[in-house]
Amino acid sequence: MEQLQILFGSKAAASVLLFITASGSGYAARIAETFDTPLNSIQRQLAKFETGGILVSRLVGKTRLFEFNPRSITARNLQSFLSDELDALPRDESFKRYFCQRQRPRRTGNTGGPK
Repeated sequence: MEQLQILFGSKAAASVLLFITASGSGYAARIAETFDTPLNSIQRQLAKFETGGILVSRLVGKTRLFEFNPRSITARNLQSFLSDELDALPRDESFKRYFCQRQRPRRTGNTGGPK
């Protein structure tokens, strides 16, 4: 990931793009929490990528959800590049922490434990 930080100019930029590549979408607080990065850094990067046409956002309740812009050729090429980079990362504990998180909410009252 260090090379991606150099390529994109910051840890926050690389984190945003990798998270959205792995998850399909994401919101600022979740990305910041996952990578232990300040929320305002993530929000700035999301705004920058949205202004540049790489990402698009929509409101889901009170949460602004970001994903790659499906109409942008640059975004599709970038997503393909980042997918290849994700495939090359070692499948260790840090990979699971960053890229293998539960994405759907649990049902009310469901603790996820054995029954």
